[in-house]
Amino acid sequence: MIYPLSVQAHLRDDSLHSLPPINSYIVKEVGSSTLLMAKDVDRPVSPASLTKILTCTIAIESGRLQQEVLITPESTMVEPSKAGFKPGEKIKLLDLVKAAMVNSSNDAAFAIAIFLSGNVDSFVVAMNSKAKMIGMKNSRFTNPAGFDKGIYAGNTSTAGDLLRLTEYAVKNPVFNEIARLDKAVFTEETTHKLYSLKTHNKLLDKYPYAVGIKTGYTTKAGACLIARAIKNNKDLLLVMLNAKTDRWNVAANMFDTAFLANKPDPAWIVQTSRDDSARAGVHVIREQSKTNTLSSVKAGKRKYRLSKVKLRSRRNVLALSKTARKSKHHALAISNSRNKVKRNAHALTTTIRKSKKHELASTKQSRKTKKKVTIS
Repeated sequence: MIYPLSVQAHLRDDSLHSLPPINSYIVKEVGSSTLLMAKDVDRPVSPASLTKILTCTIAIESGRLQQEVLITPESTMVEPSKAGFKPGEKIKLLDLVKAAMVNSSNDAAFAIAIFLSGNVDSFVVAMNSKAKMIGMKNSRFTNPAGFDKGIYAGNTSTAGDLLRLTEYAVKNPVFNEIARLDKAVFTEETTHKLYSLKTHNKLLDKYPYAVGIKTGYTTKAGACLIARAIKNNKDLLLVMLNAKTDRWNVAANMFDTAFLANKPDPAWIVQTSRDDSARAGVHVIREQSKTNTLSSVKAGKRKYRLSKVKLRSRRNVLALSKTARKSKHHALAISNSRNKVKRNAHALTTTIRKSKKHELASTKQSRKTKKKVTIS
């Protein structure tokens, strides 16, 4: 059997030392609680058009897939990718879902939002409510298509949340059927104009076990992908955010590694930001005993460094306390000195008054003496 080069390297070595240049990713078997591969699953990033999975899930669950949707001018005034709908055209909601999922058509996503909620803002409220219900605790959506700049800035999610969304979505057979398509073909309801929209998902051609689901890209988000692959009754999901390399080959190699490995490789469980394992409800695979020992040593060093920091903090607090006490004593001494000055001033004033009285008495006595002399 011939394996891809990356898998051959993996089989020759127990761990992969060069991780793919991707901001965050997850590979997980559907129905399992164990992550096979993971990196920074709780890092907030722009999900780009992966947002449309939530938009289309809401549309599918609306129960209105066979209804005609009137295309409004607002839904057509969006940036590409676009199906090219014209204002006034009528397209079935089901076909809009196909256009949004397969071709990542932004005009289709906005048409879905306006049809279901009356306007985009109301639909965004519904999106965030649905996300919360699914358990997407670290996501915030600002529009149905995945735009992430201008008035739509702040459209963010995480690999962990997008995995939850996808696992929720694949439980619906209609979603699964659409997610597998490599082309969406349908007609406008009035003029019968034919629309034939191709997928952007090149993994469907490059990897024989791939079965969809959704691509995404913006300048801010980079290359994104949520993919599904099934082989020998093993059903895998992959979430890849901001891939700085060929996402198709990397995804194929990651799937191959996950399919061939008897157990997860700890080298593929990476956390450079905060840990999301508890929130994701998954079990992150730990290193073997050697790695555990190294981790314990590192943890001990971190605790020692933290203890030193705490000791320094306590010393600083004590020094500040001593300084504060000295300042109080100094202030008290100044106050005492001021009181002494006041008392001395008061005593001097009293002395002056007594002196004046004495002088006055002497003057009176002198006058009396002069009178007596004159009379004589």
